[in-house]
Amino acid sequence: MKRPVYLDYNATTPIDPEVAKEMIPYIESIYGNPSSSYSIGRSNKEAIEKARAQIAELINCDPDEIYFTSCATESNNMAIKGIAWANRHKGRHIITSAIEHPAVTEVCKFLSLQGFEITYISVDQFGMLDPKQIKKAIRPDTILISIMHANNEVGTIQPISEIGAIARHNNIVFHTDASQSVGKIETDVNKLKVDLLTIAGHKLYAPKGIGALYIRKGTKIENLMHGANQEKGIRPGTENVIHTVGLGKACEVALRDFKQNQHNMLVSRDRLLNGLVSQLGNRVHVNGNLKNCLPNTLSVAFENISAHALASFISNDILISTGSACHSGETTISSVLQAMNLDFRTATATVRISTGKHTSEEEIDFAIEVLVNAINKLSL
Repeated sequence: MKRPVYLDYNATTPIDPEVAKEMIPYIESIYGNPSSSYSIGRSNKEAIEKARAQIAELINCDPDEIYFTSCATESNNMAIKGIAWANRHKGRHIITSAIEHPAVTEVCKFLSLQGFEITYISVDQFGMLDPKQIKKAIRPDTILISIMHANNEVGTIQPISEIGAIARHNNIVFHTDASQSVGKIETDVNKLKVDLLTIAGHKLYAPKGIGALYIRKGTKIENLMHGANQEKGIRPGTENVIHTVGLGKACEVALRDFKQNQHNMLVSRDRLLNGLVSQLGNRVHVNGNLKNCLPNTLSVAFENISAHALASFISNDILISTGSACHSGETTISSVLQAMNLDFRTATATVRISTGKHTSEEEIDFAIEVLVNAINKLSL
């Protein structure tokens, strides 16, 4: 067993060996510019279109509705700013949630400085929002709703299809950041009723530095960048063929192994929780609702423990993340845990443990042993 055991797959995933193998020819020999007319240029262009089709199959859309970007942050910026600027003549009101990733909230903050008004929908103690609150927040000048599919910290899955139905009934564009959900749970854009959907390659066993944005046909957005006609002019710039090929292959593998991977993530996550509860009892507090949660995600607080002290103490054996940040001796609670109204003590004791598609029983059992021993020592 390799140590330290990696249990922070929501932060990033390793590149799948099949994905790496698919990329090698485009690193070593197939280096032509996709806009060139000669053979190695055409080969790159064909590789891009193959990847576009692979992604489209995973989320059930047409290939020409997929646009490649550098990451989820760019996809979110393209979606939110693009819709806002293209529709500002209709209105300047945007609805989002209080638990979005900074790649959404910071975009909204920027737009608020440009004359747009943002409504942030609150969530309950499990990180779940009520679609009725979104319906209530809609105004005649509402032009966009942007709600994440699943939360990156606690794993809560939002009722996206219900929200999508509300958006369509009111003729409002609907975007979802599906960075954490693609490959883990079903992300059929038609069932979700979304107009735009964000994909992050590095959450999907593809390389960092590649993402995609689904844009439903007929949805008009304004460009963030201007240049030549790559990606039909919506996202100009010479294409990152190597990483695009990787993302396409990652989506193909995710679709092929979907049920198996989902099962393994769920089993390993639940094995970890059951092992911790069996040895620590009520000292374990689960944040969120595991019945409506990503299959790999466990947000948990340990009584009378500092999450930062715990993560540091076990870092040679296990890699996890915390629900708070510590700078210059001051602890800042994440906006997600704040929105869920977790008390300061619980929030500062919260860690996020996220399993992967190949996480083994041996790794989980080792993690249980390490965590229990560390918690017993740190709480003395």
